[in-house]
Amino acid sequence: MKINQYLDSTYLKTPAQSGLTEEQTFEKVRELTDEAIAYNFKEVMIRPNYVKLIKDYLTAENSEVLVGTVIGFHEGTYSLEAKLAEANQAVADGVDELDYVINYEAFKSGDLDLVEKEFVEGTKLGLHFGKTVKWIIEIAALTDSQIADLTASIWKWAQENFEEKDFAKIFVKSSTGFYITEGGKPNGATFEGVKIMLDNAGKLPVKAAGGVKTPDDAEKMITLGIQRIGTSAAKALLGEGEAGTGY
Repeated sequence: MKINQYLDSTYLKTPAQSGLTEEQTFEKVRELTDEAIAYNFKEVMIRPNYVKLIKDYLTAENSEVLVGTVIGFHEGTYSLEAKLAEANQAVADGVDELDYVINYEAFKSGDLDLVEKEFVEGTKLGLHFGKTVKWIIEIAALTDSQIADLTASIWKWAQENFEEKDFAKIFVKSSTGFYITEGGKPNGATFEGVKIMLDNAGKLPVKAAGGVKTPDDAEKMITLGIQRIGTSAAKALLGEGEAGTGY
């Protein structure tokens, strides 16, 4: 199975999180980009402050690798205004895909109006500029029934506010990779969690992010029906090198 074009090769650690300097962090992002070009990955998924530099770099290299970034990362509790401002700046910088962290804490507390509004407004912004939009629901923070309910709600809101031709550009995504779990529980995509998402996402595509560590894992996820895999160890999913313990 050729999985290159399913892979969003990801580096999202800040210098403070990695213990690196700004220069060293950018070098890691550039190395990630070079690897994506060499292996024909679908996308590089990076922090917003690197979007313009990496988009310009890819353009200079005549590469078709896409640039994606995260919005409201990683807690998802940013205000709608802050998320839209961040997304607008990313669009201005040349981003191809916007991965918003949905306000899953508001969803858990029952504030569906807030969550629906940010989904609709954030998606409208992305689609207006021809961008793919992904909504990270952070499955490690949710029960199985909450995963089902939030995914089904996103599908419902998509049908109510957008046209069928838009659905292929509206993803439901599993995880940030930064949620802290207890007792060694996985904080990324699991087969069980992704299956619940797929069962409730209707015609919306699903992205499994984090937790996919081996070629067998990747093939199983693709067989389940996901359309993208977010990973910080893309080469390992091709059978080259080993996956680390992170995203």
